[in-house]
Amino acid sequence: MADESMKVHPQNYNPHRGPRAAMVPGEKPKNGREDLKQLSRYMGKLRYVVLLVMIVAATGTAFRVVGPKVMGKATTELAEGLMRKIAGTGGINFGKIGSILVMTVVLYVVGASLTFVQSWIMAGVTQKLSYKMRRDISQKINRMPVKYFESHQYGDVLSRITNDVDTFTQGLNQSVSMIISSIATIVGVTVMMLTISPLMTLIAMVIVPIAAVLMAALIKVSQRYFKDQQNYLGDINGQVEEDFSGELIIKAFNKEGATVKRFSETNDKLYATAWKSQFLSGMMQPVMAFVGNIGYTAVAISGGMLAIRGTIGIGDIQAFIQYVKEFTRPMQQIAQVMNQVQSMLAAVERVFIFLGEDEEEQTADEPVQVEGIKGNVVFDHVRFGYDPDQVIIHDFSCDVKAGQKIAIVGPTGAGKTTVVKLLMRFYDVDSGAIRLDGHDLRDFDRRALRENFSMVLQDTWLYSGTIMENIRYGRLDATDEEVYRAAKAAHVDHFVKTLPDGYYTVLNEEATNISQGQKQLLTIARAILADNRVLILDEATSSVDTRTEELIQSAMDNLMAGRTSFVIAHRLSTIKNADMILVMQHGDIVEQGTHEELLSKGGAYAELYNSQFEGE
Repeated sequence: MADESMKVHPQNYNPHRGPRAAMVPGEKPKNGREDLKQLSRYMGKLRYVVLLVMIVAATGTAFRVVGPKVMGKATTELAEGLMRKIAGTGGINFGKIGSILVMTVVLYVVGASLTFVQSWIMAGVTQKLSYKMRRDISQKINRMPVKYFESHQYGDVLSRITNDVDTFTQGLNQSVSMIISSIATIVGVTVMMLTISPLMTLIAMVIVPIAAVLMAALIKVSQRYFKDQQNYLGDINGQVEEDFSGELIIKAFNKEGATVKRFSETNDKLYATAWKSQFLSGMMQPVMAFVGNIGYTAVAISGGMLAIRGTIGIGDIQAFIQYVKEFTRPMQQIAQVMNQVQSMLAAVERVFIFLGEDEEEQTADEPVQVEGIKGNVVFDHVRFGYDPDQVIIHDFSCDVKAGQKIAIVGPTGAGKTTVVKLLMRFYDVDSGAIRLDGHDLRDFDRRALRENFSMVLQDTWLYSGTIMENIRYGRLDATDEEVYRAAKAAHVDHFVKTLPDGYYTVLNEEATNISQGQKQLLTIARAILADNRVLILDEATSSVDTRTEELIQSAMDNLMAGRTSFVIAHRLSTIKNADMILVMQHGDIVEQGTHEELLSKGGAYAELYNSQFEGE
């Protein structure tokens, strides 16, 4: 049962965002330069491998860039051979042409091989980084305080371990190689064009500012529509999720028409922005092709004039036209990949922010040994607040002897669950102390301390697996026979045996193939199997019927015999036999005693009890 007194501050995170299109502007990092430095430190020795990838990519590009010029020599030799043959002064030197073609093939093969090597190495680097990030996030989650998860949306945490890691690794894998190859291509092509003809190079360069201006204009206009598209797509996904989860309520209140109308309005807006964004992004390729064709035309005309004058050969013109084509392509790739780099840095920034969050102190300087714990618990003037300006527990004191059953009751928001969280050291007290067998809880290692507690919550948690595995989660080394005994004690053995596969029935992701009450019984069986010295029950029987509740209560009485038990309950009929009942209001104990003693006082407990049974 979540404590209603705790403040929750969800992050501004939209878990419904859809996949981005190729030219959608990604989320920008807040400090890209610092992110790159932190990423370099995080990569460790892998950054040298990335440096090697850059060198290999640049080398492979160089081999590919040289290819057209070498092949142009074969074209020139063929043209000159034809001219010699026509003039009767000689013929075509096929041997020389063959040698040139073999050299061209070697250049392209080496370039392709280096590209393969670069891709293979980079794939390994990104997968190692992905593995390392997910491992670190998973380990980080286990060290995070409960406060973090109670103040952040679960979708935000899941997004970091899935979407953000994928965005980063995919961006790194594609962007590093593409940026290096594109830059190397631009530099190499420019050098090769200059070696052929500086004049033609100058003419070809005229297309660069034209292409840049047109690309910038299209991107600027399309960005606004892409942002709107993503926002409306998020709204659509959110509405669909809400409508599916609330389908029964929608039908019960006859709101199908209003739901369809709201969806249609958002869908119309999505359609209007989507076709504009897709149309504008689709215009980029034909615009670049148009500009490129202008360049080709200019180069062909100027090259033909220079060839007539005998300044350059026919093969040089052919090579130059290929270089012009190669020159525009990497510019377009860089324009596209820079957006991907921004998304990559924004994603890795979110991962690093999570990895840098404060952690629980797992160990004490001189930890108390947990062997032989009896279960004496003392709350000594405990004061606590989730925020400094919001005190939940003001002055809580209580002395619980080993083996006692303590019931905690009170109105919603009184601080009942907060007391349990302090006992489990999900939070530490602000002042005062909680002692277990005379030792301050802060003197125990957290994990060792929690090994002495069993906990059953109102909100059941079962994972995808068999019923046998879910019960055994309480003690992983338990035998099958011990699992059966725990199941019988929790009165789940009968209904489990009615299932087709019995204890080996696989629960689906949401465990929807069993009822809510049956889920509760399984979590109780899990706690029985754990067999720890201190037992915490937070509305553990809230989801079962009255008869099952009586059976569970009987089983719990046997389980709690000789163990210290803390029971949070709203059904006061279930705690009549408690050794002590603590009545809480506004974070303080206002009454304490047995059921009969508190009823005879006619105070807060009597008022609560009589309000539940006044109709009987």
